[in-house]
Amino acid sequence: MSDHLIVVTGGPGAGKTSLITELSRRGFHTIPESGRAVIREEMQSGGDALPWVDRMAYAERMLERDLRAYEDAQALSGPVIFDRGIPDIMGYLTLCGLPMPPHVAAAAKAARYDARVFLAPYWDEIFTQDSERKQTRAEAEATCAVMRETYTALGYKITELPRADIATRADFVSAQLAL
Repeated sequence: MSDHLIVVTGGPGAGKTSLITELSRRGFHTIPESGRAVIREEMQSGGDALPWVDRMAYAERMLERDLRAYEDAQALSGPVIFDRGIPDIMGYLTLCGLPMPPHVAAAAKAARYDARVFLAPYWDEIFTQDSERKQTRAEAEATCAVMRETYTALGYKITELPRADIATRADFVSAQLAL
């Protein structure tokens, strides 16, 4: 287990990326979400590893990026905060009703993060959609629930983020990491 590798997970539109951006601004090492990067790359190249075209190919591309990011983060000192972790891919496949390839489950079990995972709960007041985030409110709530279940089943302890402004959330995470 790598106790300096910290995951922030949850459903779409729950403020994860805004929190990660603020933590980066405060000097923390951060790793961006792979899903959005894959979507941008695939849209630019005309590829079909997109969640609305080929969900399994999308999951495989996220796994490639996440494994690379995990390896790269090992060399960094101090806390490294991930916008989603490898177990999120398991949650995504579960949510989509797709089969769980053994290599995905094995990667999630082998690439361990800090035992504490921060969960951004579904928060109706801040939920928005955009060109890369097409999920409905119901899908966002379901995603949050699946991520909680997935990380818990893998032995992680969930710490729910407060439904508060970004600065307060960043203060909360900073204080938790100082313990």
